[in-house]
Amino acid sequence: MKPDIHPTYKPVVYRDRAADFAFLTRSTATSDQTIEWTDGNTYPVIDVQISSASHPFWTGKQRLLDTEGRVEKFRAKYARRGPQQPR
Repeated sequence: MKPDIHPTYKPVVYRDRAADFAFLTRSTATSDQTIEWTDGNTYPVIDVQISSASHPFWTGKQRLLDTEGRVEKFRAKYARRGPQQPR
């Protein structure tokens, strides 16, 4: 490996605030924010919007979709048009 061309690879905490979940791993990502971890050391922290603790695939909880509203929107859109004439 060539010296001084690779980013530094160091411990970083990824935090999902929505699920109150955080994990420590190694990464090249950087952050100005820090957090004190359970081992007493301070690490950079990166906030993520979704993780395995909050993703519907991993939690088994599906989001409720407004299917009735979508159907009504579809009907309203195509109700203006009359029946299609064959070409």
